[in-house]
Amino acid sequence: MRKKLSCAIMTLLWVAFMPNLLVSPTADENRYLTVNGQPSQVVVLQINGRSYAELEALARAVHGSLAFSGNQIALTLSSSPVSPAASPAAPGLSRDFLKAGIEAMSNVREWHSALANAIRNQYPIGESWLAAFRDQATTSLRLASVAASTDSDRSAFLLLTREFNNMKQLSDKYVGKRQSASYIAPDSLQDDDLDKKIVTCGHALAAMVASSQFQDDGSCQ
Repeated sequence: MRKKLSCAIMTLLWVAFMPNLLVSPTADENRYLTVNGQPSQVVVLQINGRSYAELEALARAVHGSLAFSGNQIALTLSSSPVSPAASPAAPGLSRDFLKAGIEAMSNVREWHSALANAIRNQYPIGESWLAAFRDQATTSLRLASVAASTDSDRSAFLLLTREFNNMKQLSDKYVGKRQSASYIAPDSLQDDDLDKKIVTCGHALAAMVASSQFQDDGSCQ
């Protein structure tokens, strides 16, 4: 009798009446059950428009149990619901965006270093001279925008844009001072809040690149 029951376990159960079960096709035309949003390894066959699954595999998929009594097979479902599959983690920064973002950050840093060096050493600060750094940073920022493909990329791009805008504001500020013949002390940037913001944001962006994950700690405002 046990042998007959074992054979009976291998019979196909019509699953059209089973609640919360979905049939998901795959590329090789096999079909598998999805139980409450959680994929399983239960193979489903379609015969004459109806779907059938192997009973023992189905019981495991729904965390149920099988019991045998005479010529009866009882399938008992677990009282606890089947937990849905965990949501995938949000994707980090894409490789293409990281590459473009690093280039944009480097160009902003070069722009900042050129301005800081000119102020520190009392060199002439001309708009045409700094325009080359600004234009290079503008181009790399545009390329970073094109490379953004994930939500994390786009969020990081907003911070990168703020860094660029702050740097442009700082550059225009000191070009304007030079054009108005205002005195610019060599240590002017030490007490410049805008410059401090640029430096702090630069550190935050560098940490983001190192982890390949978007993080907004409020530094790039």
